[in-house]
Amino acid sequence: MRIAQIAPLIESVPPRLYGGTERIVSYLTEELVLQGHEVTLFASGDSVTGATLESCCPTALRLAPNVKDPIPYYMSMLDKVNRLAHKFDILHFHIDQFHFPIFNRTPIPTLTTLHGRQDLPDLKHLYSSFPNMPLVSISNSQRAPVPRAHFAGTVLHGLPTHLLKPAVHPTKPGYLAFLGRISPEKRVDRAIAIAQAANIPIKIAAKIDRADEQYFKEIEVLLRLPGVEFIGEINEATKQQFLGDALALLFPIDWPEPFGLVMIEAMACGTPVLAFDRGSVTEVIDNGVTGRIVSSVQEGVAALPEVLALDRNKVRQRFEQRFTAGRMASDYVSLYASAIARVQATTSPSGFMHNGSQSGRAKGNLRASVGSMPIVASDP
Repeated sequence: MRIAQIAPLIESVPPRLYGGTERIVSYLTEELVLQGHEVTLFASGDSVTGATLESCCPTALRLAPNVKDPIPYYMSMLDKVNRLAHKFDILHFHIDQFHFPIFNRTPIPTLTTLHGRQDLPDLKHLYSSFPNMPLVSISNSQRAPVPRAHFAGTVLHGLPTHLLKPAVHPTKPGYLAFLGRISPEKRVDRAIAIAQAANIPIKIAAKIDRADEQYFKEIEVLLRLPGVEFIGEINEATKQQFLGDALALLFPIDWPEPFGLVMIEAMACGTPVLAFDRGSVTEVIDNGVTGRIVSSVQEGVAALPEVLALDRNKVRQRFEQRFTAGRMASDYVSLYASAIARVQATTSPSGFMHNGSQSGRAKGNLRASVGSMPIVASDP
């Protein structure tokens, strides 16, 4: 199958530091290549991939000091995708809904994975204006605010099995971990409160976006409390030790989290998760196996001993059962095949698809695959 992956340009693929969407695009792209598909990645020129790379800007826009407005770069990228669209069996977008007006009536099958929150009021109008654009949710809970949108399926995220190794015995003395962003919805203050009440040190590895600088100033005093260590933003190379050495990951969110990539990253390390019951948490955490789900700081403090006693081997085992990149890629290939079949149903009697490519070639690719079977980056 000939697959185009269209990634955000804010970060490279994979990202050098923070960037959940770009990381998932990378894992999916590389796994599809391993499975024998012809994959082209539309991304920044500093991306690294085993697929064919179509550079749409020299470097990730966040790292380009002269870039003030990302929109021109996205316009250029979408024009390139449109010009090359006839070369692909499926176009898979990961850039929110920016491409809808251009690809709404394309004869090439498309899928759009929604990586961000969907509880913004204007999205209902957007999806009603483009009812034929097939969407993929990354959790069933993500769909709740827009139940009438045209969802083709739900595909939970996955990681390469070799990316993070299980750490059965964390270092002594142990600590609790918080990984993500310093922002009101991530609630690092709750994580600190739980750690302080349990009298366990906490290490905080988190990015500070410009939009959250004021919030950081408001809670900065908490980061100077005894037993609290603020590390800042970390990269992929240091994530293994940070999560693997932790007694548990604290995930005390206060927003409708679409997925929460850090939860399965911790699980890959064998590290159990204490998470608040918001968004996708109940779809990711197996309560009592890979962690505990709570609704308040008080419940979190009470549940923490149970979390620390969970079998780390079983945590890793459940990760391998549910959240591998291989499973994620296979789920997407099934959706690709369905999307192609829907387009083939509209093939003209002459045997040619509306874009002029031979339907027989697409059918051959489909049989082979089945037989082997906003502009800004979203939160992890």
